[in-house]
Amino acid sequence: MEFNFLAILVAAIVPIILGFFWYNPKTFGILWAREAEMTEEKMKRGNVPVTFIVSLMLSFILAFFVQMLTIHQFGAIGMVGGDPSIAEPSYEAFMADYGNAFRTYKHGALHGAMAGIFMFVPVIAINALFERKSWKYILINGLFWTVAITIMGAIVCGWV
Repeated sequence: MEFNFLAILVAAIVPIILGFFWYNPKTFGILWAREAEMTEEKMKRGNVPVTFIVSLMLSFILAFFVQMLTIHQFGAIGMVGGDPSIAEPSYEAFMADYGNAFRTYKHGALHGAMAGIFMFVPVIAINALFERKSWKYILINGLFWTVAITIMGAIVCGWV
């Protein structure tokens, strides 16, 4: 089991591309800006290139770890301490039988959606509640990350 660098890279671009559509003024952008208390002045203060570069780097880290949520075979590797060369022969037999089991786009999307709903939305909601943000804010951002992680999960799991 090896990391698929190209799949990780493509998955890392997903939040950037999806964000262009999701937070566009013609979709949720105006509502998000109002709920986030984002003004034109605040937007102009930021360094857009740095924001996108750092976001892409963080998305790469996220895509890397989404594999652990979507590809069950990483659990088998973890059981042998991460080094298949020291594993018992039963590990090789197991991987020969199940090495590509559940390695589909559909399966990755399912686990990505579950991560979005059961991990990302609660974290966003907890932060937003303490920041006194609205439920609209929570839904816009929570659904964005659920959709993004669903797509990312599909890519990193199905791209064998």
